[in-house]
Amino acid sequence: MVFGTAIRFLIAKKPKPKMKPIELKSPPEQTQTITRVLFDIVKEHGPLTIAQTWERVQEVGLRGLTSKRHMKVILRWMRERQKVRLICNHVGPHKQFLYTTWFTKPYISPAKSTKNPSKSESCD
Repeated sequence: MVFGTAIRFLIAKKPKPKMKPIELKSPPEQTQTITRVLFDIVKEHGPLTIAQTWERVQEVGLRGLTSKRHMKVILRWMRERQKVRLICNHVGPHKQFLYTTWFTKPYISPAKSTKNPSKSESCD
């Protein structure tokens, strides 16, 4: 009984494996165009969620971006290279993750909350 408990304890404490760097499969010219457009969108329109960023990309009509999932992969790749950063807007039990550039102030508009609208914290 003790041996089984020890094994379960050791398995439960296994560390999370490191993620390997993202390798984009698109040509470098296309990747550069997509990253420039995404960077400009995030820079112009302030901290944006994934959904808001996708809406802006659709307005622009970027050709190389095939889907929202593709955009998320490229944003994650841009985060690895420190082109954009991810900030957290935490109000009550809700969290909202926003993309912003490293060069802008992380002003986050308070999320709409019915219980406590005055509390808004940033969790970097």
